[in-house]
Order: sequence, then structure tokens, then C-alpha cells
Amino acid sequence: MRIARTAAEATAFGPSAVTIGNFDGIHIGHQHLFQETIDAARERALKATVLTFDPHPARVVAPERAPRLLTATGERIALMGKYGIEQVLVLPFTSEVARLTPEQFVDQILRKNLDAKIVLVGDNFRFGHKQSGDTKTLAGLIETKIVGAVKCRGRIVSSSAVRELIDAGDVSRACRFLNRPYSVSGEIVHGRGVGSKQTVPTLNLKTSAEVLPKRGVYITRTTDLSAARKWNSITNIGFRPTFGGDNELTVETFLLQPLIGETPPRIRLEFLRRVRDERKFESPEALKSRILIDIQRANTYFRRHP
Repeated sequence: MRIARTAAEATAFGPSAVTIGNFDGIHIGHQHLFQETIDAARERALKATVLTFDPHPARVVAPERAPRLLTATGERIALMGKYGIEQVLVLPFTSEVARLTPEQFVDQILRKNLDAKIVLVGDNFRFGHKQSGDTKTLAGLIETKIVGAVKCRGRIVSSSAVRELIDAGDVSRACRFLNRPYSVSGEIVHGRGVGSKQTVPTLNLKTSAEVLPKRGVYITRTTDLSAARKWNSITNIGFRPTFGGDNELTVETFLLQPLIGETPPRIRLEFLRRVRDERKFESPEALKSRILIDIQRANTYFRRHP
């Protein structure tokens, strides 16, 4: 996959079928739009191309309304490649880009830089200065195909809908919206050693993820990002109320298989199912007993979903 970080670099792409968007989360609606773009490119001997932005435009034009992001730019690009996109222009979104009229955006970015022959967008697409352009505007300037929204169990799939599900702890439904488990990554840091002494030993994740599931216990899958190692696991997100509470949210993971070898320096956690809320127990022993029950539930889950 070819990646351009400036509009000028994208001039080397050649004739393209282009889809435009932020594509935060790369949910099944985005995946459908990518496939439509791929199909259009194949029909016309073009390159399937994504035009996306960094930072998110709202962080430039309306920072107070900017959403918390589900996926970092690098993860978005990797997922685009996974779903068949051949070229990606990650356009730096600046105040100058924000001031482009719809006509200027089409002429300068789509025609001049990307050599777009057809553009595919969702039916709620808006662009140009103060979002003054819509799908009708776009269709009047360049050949355009409007791709309808995708529904899952009666609800339109969107990045904000995925965000709401994760905020509510409904990671199972979020998985259906994403066509994969929601995941977060980061480095392993030393905890206070309480778990290994009084409950069960855990890996403590420090992550820069902007969206974390609701406080509670989850069945998870853990991947060592520095080696080809994976474990079934169970993860608690919370403030450790049984031990007096922490000011900082913690993400603690217990591996269901033995950790053989070095502790992984960086991991990815995939959230598969919510088990329960976090709550305060009367003693570390009571918490440990509950954790053992949670572990049994997780093992049962993985036997049913190997």
C-alpha cells in the first residue's frame, strides 16, 4: 500500500477512485464504502484510494466538539490496507485546508493531487469551508457515487455509535459494528505488587487510548506486540476500590495461560465480552474469590469460542 503524507506526494498516485472521510474506528460502514471504492477502481482500471485527515478536522475548527478517537492514524492506515485499499493520502488538516471552498477542494486536492476520476462518499458527507458542500455539491463538480449507510440490528453504524457502545461497556455489540474486537494498546508498567501478593498477578497496561470501555471486568485476548505470543485473559478497568481506590484509572490483565519467558513490554488487549461491574469487596480474600469465579467464566467462554 502506498501512503502519502502531503497533497504533493499524492501526485505520484495516478488515476484514482477516491473515498473521503475520517474513518475513525474503521467500522462495517467504512468497510462497505472501501469495498465499493475497490469495485469502482477495478471496473475502470483505477487505484482504490482513501483521502483521510490528520488531525481530525474538528480539532482544528471546533476543538470543544472534537470526538475522542477510537483509532490512531497508524492503526487506521493498517486497517485500510487490510480491507484492500491500495493508496492513502493522510492530508494534514490545517486552517488553510479548512478555508478551501468546495470548488477549490475538488480542483486542488481531488483533481490536481489525486487525479480522481470518481469519488465515493456516504450520504451525510459534507466538505469545504464551514462544511458548505454536500453530496449534491460534490456531484455537480466531479463524478460521484453515494453509498448508503449500513445498519446492524436496526441501528445505523457510525463512529459515534461505536463510541457509545464502548462507553456503555457493550463490547460484544461493538465487535459486531467493527467486525472485530475493539482493542487498545500500550506498554506494561509496574503496579504496586498488591495483586501478586493478595489476589492474582496481573499485567498493568499504560495506554494513550482515548476511548476505554466502561469500568468493570472483561473477557479479553492479550497479544505481545514484540513477539508472536497470545493469551486468553481477563481484564479489570477501574480504580481498585477494595484497596482504598486509586486516583488514576488502571487496566489490569490476568493471563489465563502461564506467562513463559519475559514479560511483554507492549501488549494489545482485545475486548470480547463484559463480565461484571467493578465493585468494592469487604476484603482482598473476597475479591480473590470473585476473581476466581470470573476466571471460570472466561475459561468457559473460550471453550465455547476457541
